[in-house]
Amino acid sequence: MTRTPETPLPSPKECRRLREAQSLSQADVAAALGVTRATVRSWENGRTTPRGTNRDAYVRLLTGAQKVTPHQEHPAPALVGAATGPVQASPDRAEPAPEPPSETPPASELAPEPDPELGPDPAPGPEPELGSELSPEAEPEPLSPSLTPDQAFDALYAFCAPALVRQTYLLTGRRELARESVECAFQLAWYRWPEVAMDRDPAGWVRATAHEFALSPWHRLRPRHRNPEPPPAAPADRALLDVLLQLPPVYRRTLLLYDGVGLDLPETAAETEASTPAAANRLLHAREAVATRLPELAEPKELHRRLAEVASAERLHAAKPTTVRWGGEQRARHWTRAAIAFTVVLIGATTLTLRTAPDHYEPPLAPGATVHGVPPRVAPGPLSAEQLALRAKLKGETVSGPERLVPEAG
Repeated sequence: MTRTPETPLPSPKECRRLREAQSLSQADVAAALGVTRATVRSWENGRTTPRGTNRDAYVRLLTGAQKVTPHQEHPAPALVGAATGPVQASPDRAEPAPEPPSETPPASELAPEPDPELGPDPAPGPEPELGSELSPEAEPEPLSPSLTPDQAFDALYAFCAPALVRQTYLLTGRRELARESVECAFQLAWYRWPEVAMDRDPAGWVRATAHEFALSPWHRLRPRHRNPEPPPAAPADRALLDVLLQLPPVYRRTLLLYDGVGLDLPETAAETEASTPAAANRLLHAREAVATRLPELAEPKELHRRLAEVASAERLHAAKPTTVRWGGEQRARHWTRAAIAFTVVLIGATTLTLRTAPDHYEPPLAPGATVHGVPPRVAPGPLSAEQLALRAKLKGETVSGPERLVPEAG
């Protein structure tokens, strides 16, 4: 039995060029193939490749064999909600109706692996459906080569930072830590800008860095993070945030990336550094934990909407890109000066050691030996008044000494 060879697929960059040559958006391609826009973006980024009938239909669409009427693309909602109000589900990425609970997902997609953190695996449920896109407000356009590094960084920051702050707040439940994590991630991106600018997904690079910094266990040692921040004002928001914070960090991050940001399962697994079955297992456990505490959020679309409302209600704002760039440059300058100072001190200590250290071998002195039979020397004590008077009298006599005494006859 022979396998039918797969249809040749152009490179990811060529796929994007062919799509734009036909004046089609990613939403148009997704609607024509019956997939999500995040899946099409993943194909064009080179993270995943289409297979089977989707691959054949995708190639026919790119080559013009299948005609698609372009339509006006609706902007995707801001990541976990815009700052002015709750986010509605995107029409470009409608979620299909959930499958009956009796059906099991394909083994290749959602085969759960044993996870020691949550014990035995539950019975597999329907395949997770993607919610509407909760990434930044619109699909990023390729940066023009004529942009300076400052302009390119500012464009990336303006596109990702507001939504990323809301994401990080849902991960940590702390407003200041969310802002700090996003600023540190972009400062590191600016420090490594040649590497980030050449990355296939700069927004994903910054997002992964911010999430890892926000979930670092070392924050619990900081004094200002020992006390919790005030919870959201609405009781429903407090209940949802409390459920999220009780999940293990990796489960919380997987749920946010899949049901919040809108990544597909392979992208979620890659960003959390896990296999696809492990990511699916974590997602199922996280959804089950949320549905147990909040049954009204059992539907992924409703969960996505509530995540957007909780994050947008906090009115979180990111700093200006110039401030972040200046802070990153100041930090790099500070560490550079500290490294130079440490090097100078090390060189000075080494030079001083070389100048003062002996340059030839000196044998050690033999230990002293005790000599027996020799009386110890006794030092004379202080003279008394009579002895002092006698010494003065003797010094006052003639040199030959006193006259001799002649014995008298008796």
